[in-house]
Amino acid sequence: MESSDQSPPRVALLGGFRLLAAGGQVTVSGGSERLLAFVALCGHPVPRNLLAGTLWPDAPERRAGASLRSALVRLNGAGRQVLSVGSTEICLRPGAHVDFHEARSLAQRVLDPTTPTHERDLSAEAVALLSDSLLPGWYDDWAVVEAEEWHQRRLHALEALTADFITAGRYADAVAAASVAVRAEPLRESARAALIRAYLAEGNQAEALRCFEHYSHHLQAELGLQPTPRLCGLVAGLRPGTGR
Repeated sequence: MESSDQSPPRVALLGGFRLLAAGGQVTVSGGSERLLAFVALCGHPVPRNLLAGTLWPDAPERRAGASLRSALVRLNGAGRQVLSVGSTEICLRPGAHVDFHEARSLAQRVLDPTTPTHERDLSAEAVALLSDSLLPGWYDDWAVVEAEEWHQRRLHALEALTADFITAGRYADAVAAASVAVRAEPLRESARAALIRAYLAEGNQAEALRCFEHYSHHLQAELGLQPTPRLCGLVAGLRPGTGR
């Protein structure tokens, strides 16, 4: 009888690297961990020389190649099941699941201006999938570049998802999505505007005003800046002395 033990291992890159098999999280050594993360992040076959040069950029070519072979040797069990290792290229095995690929596809769908957001993407699960950073605490150049790109994309997707929730009349979900964006980037005005719009849509004027005032004080204290007229306009009728 088939069991869940036969399901392929999964690679998690969001919120930190994890290799997950049916029995739970699998421990992977440092060099092998970086190897798995890079190949999983790419999602396509990677030439071995490019992989070695990227993961061990300060080592001579021969030593980098030796380090790559050593990292492959140390992979066993679930780690080997994830990769397809060829003489010139290394890639993920077909069917290997990577959470980042799922999250990136979700962000692309939400941000596509040509199609409305599908009902399946208007969910708490979608918000959760967009809530985590990519490989936090990793400082390799390739990881930092990809993490910053993902940071911006997921914030835009959360803001777009907030607007979709508001349109659907799902105000609690809208507040949840916008709140994730605000926590990720407290000084980002577009995220704060999304949260204020969500509060106003559900009729919580006091929450909207409190959110604006907190942002205004924080922005002034951190950067010596004032909110833009566009943001001020969202709460203009709520603030004393600004008129209706």
